[in-house]
Amino acid sequence: MPTETISLDNGALLTIRDAQVQDAVALLRYLDTIGGETDFLTFGAYEFSHSLEEEEAYIQECLHTDNKLLILGLINDEIVGVLHFTGEAKRRMRHSGEFGVSVPKAHWGLGIGSHLIRTMIEWAKAGEVIRKINLRVRSDNVRAIRLYEKFGFTREGEISREFLIDGIFYSNIFMGMPID
Repeated sequence: MPTETISLDNGALLTIRDAQVQDAVALLRYLDTIGGETDFLTFGAYEFSHSLEEEEAYIQECLHTDNKLLILGLINDEIVGVLHFTGEAKRRMRHSGEFGVSVPKAHWGLGIGSHLIRTMIEWAKAGEVIRKINLRVRSDNVRAIRLYEKFGFTREGEISREFLIDGIFYSNIFMGMPID
């Protein structure tokens, strides 16, 4: 995927590019931080369990697999957004996969998540593999649901009690978007 630079409304320049192996340390640090900023993610602070070697291997896999994507949003070389898409491994299902996107609270409202999602959709459309993009979102994450709907994702189902945070259960909404 080619590197793209976008001027944000606040004047900052956002660079979107594929993650590289040398980003692994910064990426793990980012994930440790972001996990403690919101309960909408599947992991909390310091719960992301990849070792440095595992993260480097995952980045390599994304760079060399036609149905996986790991892109970073950077401002002044600082990671301010991450999007990962993982396609299915089985031949009958490799045309579909699921993505997750995150942006640190300090950068919410700047459109970084939108730019990352748009980049992923363009990547999927330009390739010949991905025909369906899926996601899961907590049912009370109204802001994220609106964002996904803006891009054309529709609700396809709901699973109750998917999250358990501080003794409270939350449902997950499954959303999807065909590419063709």
